[in-house]
Amino acid sequence: MTIVKKRYAVGGYAVGATAARTGDEMSGPALLLAGVAITGSVSTASSLLAGIMISAAIGGPVFGVLLDRATRPGRLLAWALGVYATGLAAILASLGRVPVVVTILLAVCVGLLGPALSGGWTSQLPRVATGERLPRANALDAMTFNLASLVGPALAGIVAGVWGASAGVVVSAALICSALPSALTLPAIPKPAKSRPSPSVASDLAAGVRAILRSRGLARATSTSVISCAGQGMVIACIPLLGESLGAAGYGAILLSVTAASALVANAILARHPRLLAPDTIIWCSTIVLAAALVLLATGRPALVIAAMVIVGIGEGPQLTALFAIRHREAPGRLRGQIFTTGASLKITGFALGAGIAGPVADWSLPGALLTAAGTQVLAALGFAWHSRAHRRAIVTCSPAPQGAPVETDDR
Repeated sequence: MTIVKKRYAVGGYAVGATAARTGDEMSGPALLLAGVAITGSVSTASSLLAGIMISAAIGGPVFGVLLDRATRPGRLLAWALGVYATGLAAILASLGRVPVVVTILLAVCVGLLGPALSGGWTSQLPRVATGERLPRANALDAMTFNLASLVGPALAGIVAGVWGASAGVVVSAALICSALPSALTLPAIPKPAKSRPSPSVASDLAAGVRAILRSRGLARATSTSVISCAGQGMVIACIPLLGESLGAAGYGAILLSVTAASALVANAILARHPRLLAPDTIIWCSTIVLAAALVLLATGRPALVIAAMVIVGIGEGPQLTALFAIRHREAPGRLRGQIFTTGASLKITGFALGAGIAGPVADWSLPGALLTAAGTQVLAALGFAWHSRAHRRAIVTCSPAPQGAPVETDDR
């Protein structure tokens, strides 16, 4: 009976995470389509998307603190999902009826809860999959992101084509709301026998930042993934032009589906063999794989472009799985929610900045923008190497080994 309950818990978690994340992945393209259809302005539509993404950098850490302090984190997560879905409906309702600035400010406010759909869910995984079951469950969790990125944008296009652009936003909000039952069934946190005075939210925020900076594994994985995510944002900005190079801008969406499918397959292999490679090894190897793929992408040759997008998925999928594994391994239990949501916030912000930088560069030169993205991945790999070297130096300086004894470097 216990095994059945555990499997049900993991299954319920996966169903809820997939629904919420699919709705999230669908909401971006749906807002873009609705913004253009209602206002007739591409600039307004892109501003809405930027607004809902950029505020995650502020909302993520604060929501993480509240999640860590909650005895029923599932209820708080459900509340956040409900508000986020309601916010999407409010954005849609305001389009064309109030000044554009008001709608964009509303998008910024809604975006504060964006990390709840990513890091907020993942931070609760150890409560439903413990011990030896966590590595496999972690890979499955990352697969929900890949599946969402594969299905979400395509579903937005299909719904918009059949029922109109506004319907896509409504369906994305409904998908997010469908995850509420799964969130509400997440395990509660047992209350301590003796209650101690709770530190302030500001103190918990500072503690979370210190935990990331002081943990070599967390600091290294976080900085590497954020820089790498900026490079991924640059690629997204180039997708319409890449589609045009194949014949039509719409082919860019197909390229994204190719990448998502490739990442899904790569993570399925990791789920079956969760100890195939150490997470730290995967993190730095993935940036090299991505750099090579983007150089290949810059050639502009159709066959090589498709092959490059397959390789991009092979790099992105396992990188996300490895990042989650490192956070689960290194994050202190009482700060787990904050560390996951802060990490998600930083990645979202890095992605948005990368996309913003690449847009003007791509207008000037598509290969130049793609090579810039490749250089960003190389920078991520160099950052990983710098962290590792600094750690080895600290070990040698602070803890010299006895004569003839080997020095442990912990190169995982």
